[in-house]
Amino acid sequence: MADPGGARPVTVSDVQQLVRRKDEIEAQIKACYELLEGQKGVGMHEPLVDAEGFPRADIDLYQVRTARHNIICLQNDHKALMKQVEEALHQLHAREKEKHAKDEAEALAEAMSQNQSLPQAFAKVNAVTPGSPASVSGLQVDDEIVEFGSVNANNFQNLQNIATVVQHSEGRPLSVTVIRGGRRVHVGLTPKRWAGKGLLG
Repeated sequence: MADPGGARPVTVSDVQQLVRRKDEIEAQIKACYELLEGQKGVGMHEPLVDAEGFPRADIDLYQVRTARHNIICLQNDHKALMKQVEEALHQLHAREKEKHAKDEAEALAEAMSQNQSLPQAFAKVNAVTPGSPASVSGLQVDDEIVEFGSVNANNFQNLQNIATVVQHSEGRPLSVTVIRGGRRVHVGLTPKRWAGKGLLG
């Protein structure tokens, strides 16, 4: 996303460049202050004239004036630069936040569309007896059944429908579709007599 000025988005290297520039300005300011120190420590506000109002002869006036002028200019530059650094960082963070929100929204939309494409379940497996045909086929507790042979959410009335399908399919593989952990899973189930009760368990 470009900022309102139509300029390109700020990058991390832009910020690093600004910080390098800030360091350079700080070094220049320090050098100017050291120059003033070297001129009998005149600093920024010491008078440049003697008691009689004549220019001081013990210091290099030109150098002092130039250094003072440079310090004022550099400090203004420094202030402006710090504002730029702050704005650049703000933009970077805002963009990161925006990107994160967009990623989250996309992930959510994807999850929603997956949910929408999953068929409706009409029954839930609440128990699977170990060693039973259901257990052998890989059915698991909490599997939501969306298709059981010819039975689906559209024609399912009660569990008797499933019992009828099971009795007619003894010894023959049945196609069973379940939703497990948000995904569609196909299970091949063959109803048959076993040690336990019923043809499925």
